[in-house]
Amino acid sequence: MAAASGSNLSSEMEVDAFRRLFPLRFHERHLLQSIRPDGRTLGKARDTTIALGAVTSANGSALTKIGCTTMLAAIKLEVMTPTAESPDEGCIAIDFHMPPICSPIVRPGRPAEAAPVLAKQLSDTITSSGVIDLKELSLVGGKAAWMAYLDIYCLDADGSLFDAALLSAVAAFSHLRIPVVSLNDEGRIVLVSEDNGGGKLEKEPVNKEKRKLKLDSLPFSLTCILHKNYILADPTAEEESIMETLVTVVLDSSSQLVSLYKPGGPVPAHTSAIQDCVALTRQRLKELQKILNGAISDMEVD
Repeated sequence: MAAASGSNLSSEMEVDAFRRLFPLRFHERHLLQSIRPDGRTLGKARDTTIALGAVTSANGSALTKIGCTTMLAAIKLEVMTPTAESPDEGCIAIDFHMPPICSPIVRPGRPAEAAPVLAKQLSDTITSSGVIDLKELSLVGGKAAWMAYLDIYCLDADGSLFDAALLSAVAAFSHLRIPVVSLNDEGRIVLVSEDNGGGKLEKEPVNKEKRKLKLDSLPFSLTCILHKNYILADPTAEEESIMETLVTVVLDSSSQLVSLYKPGGPVPAHTSAIQDCVALTRQRLKELQKILNGAISDMEVD
């Protein structure tokens, strides 16, 4: 027994050493068998969970996990004066944070290079998908509207960061409840506390009760790695560091293409490879819709 145990330990150490010294060869040995080191098939995404209402002080929030990659999204609403160009629209401001806790490559005191890139990509995706009608954020035309501050914190960066961040954003907006507000004697917008909700108000509330934000065509994404003739869905951080050609496909809830993002890489993205990535994203879309709907149902039951 002791000899067998020692032999297994020695074998595990040899495999681990080979993985560290020759990471690409290690992964390619698995690819030859159409499997990955974590046991997934090439086109399978990692287990995904969504927990709504993770931040009680926020107007909307969600904690999402794709494998070990973890994102916390929180939305805070503040009253703003709308612009002259869009007097009947509110605004959305998105910020993406990568604290040192999320990855050993993020150094304390130095902003992560990926953070502003992801924030811009998220903002472009949410805008171009049309998921939120900014008129839904209007309070009093030309005078008051909601500014929605969406902050996304990466708690564990283990690959497919954009996919997890977008999912957390969509989940947080699905959880968002717009509070009841009223006009005071000075014509200013004031929040109506729940304690005073049943009392007599000096002026009629602008909105009668807390309401959900109407969302159209929710966007979902899938990042794939292109390596030689292989396509790997939902890569881990290790896979991304070894096989550098990434393609991110974003589809809306009706499977229409929202965006396609390929930030360089040595492998050309041929039409057939892109089509395969889109097909994998369509499968992933159904999975994510089911997971999100389940999280919303659980929240409503609670």
